Amino acid sequence: MTDRHHLLVHGGTFAAVGDRGDISGVRGAGSPDGLFVRDARHLSRWQLTVDGAVPEVLVPVADGDAARCVLVPRGGRTEPPSCTLFREQAVGDGSFVESLRVVGNRPVPLTVRLALTVDADFTDQFELRSDHRTYAKTGAVRGRRILDDGVEFSYRRGEWRSLTAVTADPAPDGVEETGTGARRLVWTLELEPHGSAALTLRVMARPHGEKRALRVPRSPAALTAELLAREGEFVEGVAFPTGWPELAAACARGLADLAALQVPATGPDGEELRVPAAGAPWFLTLLGRDALLTSLFALPYRPAPAAATLLALAAAQATETGQESVAQPGKIVHEVRHGELAHFHQVPYGRYYGSVDATPLFLVLLGAYVEQTGDAALARRLEPHARAAVGWMLDHGGLTSRGYLVYRADRGGLANQNWKDSPGAVCSADGTRPSGPVTAAGAQGYAYDALRRTASVARAVWRDETYAALLEQAAADLRDRFQRDFWMREHSFPALALDGEGRQVDALASDAGHLLWSGLLDKEYGELVGRRLLEPDFFSGWGVRTLAAGQPAYHPLSYHRGSVWPHDNALIALGLARYGLHDEARTVAHGLVDAATATGHRLPEVLAGYGRDTHAEPVPYPHACVREARSAAAPLALLTAVGGA
Repeated sequence: MTDRHHLLVHGGTFAAVGDRGDISGVRGAGSPDGLFVRDARHLSRWQLTVDGAVPEVLVPVADGDAARCVLVPRGGRTEPPSCTLFREQAVGDGSFVESLRVVGNRPVPLTVRLALTVDADFTDQFELRSDHRTYAKTGAVRGRRILDDGVEFSYRRGEWRSLTAVTADPAPDGVEETGTGARRLVWTLELEPHGSAALTLRVMARPHGEKRALRVPRSPAALTAELLAREGEFVEGVAFPTGWPELAAACARGLADLAALQVPATGPDGEELRVPAAGAPWFLTLLGRDALLTSLFALPYRPAPAAATLLALAAAQATETGQESVAQPGKIVHEVRHGELAHFHQVPYGRYYGSVDATPLFLVLLGAYVEQTGDAALARRLEPHARAAVGWMLDHGGLTSRGYLVYRADRGGLANQNWKDSPGAVCSADGTRPSGPVTAAGAQGYAYDALRRTASVARAVWRDETYAALLEQAAADLRDRFQRDFWMREHSFPALALDGEGRQVDALASDAGHLLWSGLLDKEYGELVGRRLLEPDFFSGWGVRTLAAGQPAYHPLSYHRGSVWPHDNALIALGLARYGLHDEARTVAHGLVDAATATGHRLPEVLAGYGRDTHAEPVPYPHACVREARSAAAPLALLTAVGGA
């Protein structure tokens, strides 16, 4: 049996365990393996043996809020297993708990020798990526200390301190060295005929900078109950469509995932917040664009994440220029990291501002939040931040000097700084990458919407008519320029981008649907674009492809050049509805909901671009985040776009 990774997520903590509940710590397996808190691996080994051998799997771990499996000692048909092991695991906030029950299968007394090999290597998550980079850690020291009921692992490097404590009830009979830095906890269990014994193992992870008094729950069941209660709070009171049970199930699953993906953040006055993390396993942290879009999708049903996201991003808004972080005054942060490498500036992502679209999306969310909730107090509190964000768009962003929001490749960070941020994602139909500063189409739509929504807030809340009129004029001018410079008459479709010389980057891409969501296109152009997105080269049957098939640049397994992204399609569905293309919006919604139904009602980060006409089931995209906030919120956007139709 191939050992797969199963993710357990609870706030800013996640564990990836194998089919038998083990953690091997093997690198390069495609996804991180271990227990992670704040970008650091606090468990790198967690391997169970029975009588000196790895047990066999009767029932492997299945996806869920807890990991449960059934194991037996290795044997054969002629001699049934002497005992059966029932294993249950769950994660909490900085904690991991396992209950292990051993049941004897013989009518005579039985001795069972259990051993659990444990280790904590405190590896930064960036070290586990497949880019083969290495990072110097001069002066780093790891320590191990035997406890009465377990073992404690520690790590220090300069002022950086981390700790992991593993304790057991009952306490192990001994803690052995392994010669590798790991420690082996051992028990000798004496079972009565058909008797049983139970162990509870608790892990407390204390990352650097953690000042709270941490509590490890008593059992996996207690942790699961905490998570289910949080999920219940997110789902409670949302009116799901009764006439479309599959969409209702996708909305419920998405809200439950959003509850699990809430991570700690800090507001402008130091207040503690919970905001949507981008996704697990690689991005269990605040990403500006992801949190903003997630909050926008959820806003009509759950406005609290929007308020928290706005406050957290306002607190992290740049106030000065930073070369490595790509910071500029007024710019909204793209990514926030808390790990060792970010702390020592070995990666630029402690606070990284390499996004051309997080800043306008911040303004879009603020305007939408005020319109949805009427919360003028938040709009007044964030007025300086909003004005600074507008200032960035006009000044450093390029609206005044170049007429558009423009980004330049960042050698230390991201080459592309729009939502399609992988290398080569922004390209011509033949795959050629643009040279010089890039003007991405979708970001101009966000800027247009941001200017208009901020004008509305300025007029209604800030009582600044002059400022509102200036923003409305800037939006109108942007719209006129865009339709002149981006529209490809031979395709009746907008270009994906402009290059540094203002030439059209002519790939036919799904970003055009974002222009419908933003309202940037005239009605005639919008209707042409909306109908074009539903033609077979674009629409796979599961959703609209990021790049239309048939172009040389297209690849169904490319991250951004032919795949199907649920959040991309959610924006497209909202845009289609905005332009009155309700049949087309329903077609997109039904494709996505069918894809969710085929995958347990959970939409992954991204799907492969293979067509439904040749593949009756959606084809997974390799390395996709299993739980991703924008995808979790996408069914809510579909509900907004088409109702229960």
